[in-house]
Amino acid sequence: MSLAPDPTDPPGTSRSTSATIQPNILRCLVTVADERGIDLRPLLKQVGLDETVMRSAALRVSYRQGSAVIRRALELTRDERLGLRVGAAQHLTAWGLLGFALMADDTLRHAIETGVKYQNLSGAMVVWSAATSEAEGEAFVLRADLPDPAMDPAVASFLSEEAFASVVTLSRLAVDPAFVPRAVEFSFPPPRRLDLYDALFRCPLRFGAPTNRMLIDATWARTRMPGRDPVAYASTLEMLDAQMASRRDQQDLLEVLEISVAQNLPVIPSFAEQARRHSTSERTLRRRLADCGTTYEALVEGVRRERVEQLLLRPELTLRDIARRAGFSDERALRRAVRRWHGSSPVHLREQMRRDRS
Repeated sequence: MSLAPDPTDPPGTSRSTSATIQPNILRCLVTVADERGIDLRPLLKQVGLDETVMRSAALRVSYRQGSAVIRRALELTRDERLGLRVGAAQHLTAWGLLGFALMADDTLRHAIETGVKYQNLSGAMVVWSAATSEAEGEAFVLRADLPDPAMDPAVASFLSEEAFASVVTLSRLAVDPAFVPRAVEFSFPPPRRLDLYDALFRCPLRFGAPTNRMLIDATWARTRMPGRDPVAYASTLEMLDAQMASRRDQQDLLEVLEISVAQNLPVIPSFAEQARRHSTSERTLRRRLADCGTTYEALVEGVRRERVEQLLLRPELTLRDIARRAGFSDERALRRAVRRWHGSSPVHLREQMRRDRS
């Protein structure tokens, strides 16, 4: 007999399971780790990103996958400033068409605004915004917000560092090696050592700030891009707009499917049923998911994993309860899944999650 969804279970799913991010950061992270004699490929394979998949131009990863790899890389390298190194190792070519558009843009400010507009195509794992601030003496202010305020602090620091290190590095490569921000502010506490920060940013730094911000003097913001080309820029934007439209369609599809699975747990809708709901054939739906860099099985796995992690935080639920509500046949199937996801037992994971939240 099938079980109806429990009304006390979370009704939906977060976007953390959606594979919508270009893996530019992870690719660069692998290169930086290689230089230090650390092979991250087995770790990537654990989250479904083997070498063949990582070489695919169509590959997209989820925040969950990206965060898991970054967290483990920090543990393996024991490098608290790994985000700075990854950001400083990047180049505009990794951004594909968007990188070309930025080089062909008119001024540094406009190039940054173009990057913000098309940030979903750059592989960014922070949320960018930019504006001129009268309160800061007409400085151009670039802000990087975290997608989830509850994110692991070490991963959050990595992403903040990587974000601004990449902006400074790419500005020097594309505009002028002498580029220096007016100031850079980080929301995390001061690190034990500042030498790498000082060497990279060459400007005043502030830690424990309300937000992650970079201030750029108006003179630098108005600096012309050496490779500016209005015709090339306009034609490239047409292609970027087409990519954005396609990306929105892909993201909508993933989110609709995730919500459908989450709302029906513990019953998992069959793939054929999902195809009928979308008024399409199974072959077409499978192809659309392949274009998103994922499969229905992987999407279901992500939703069930998120549900298990949510339910483990509820002390009144037994493992049998959790297995039932997440759609597993029994506790053994739940244990195997948690072992595959986290390398530990559900009991150990529950204890660890409670400690992290205390």
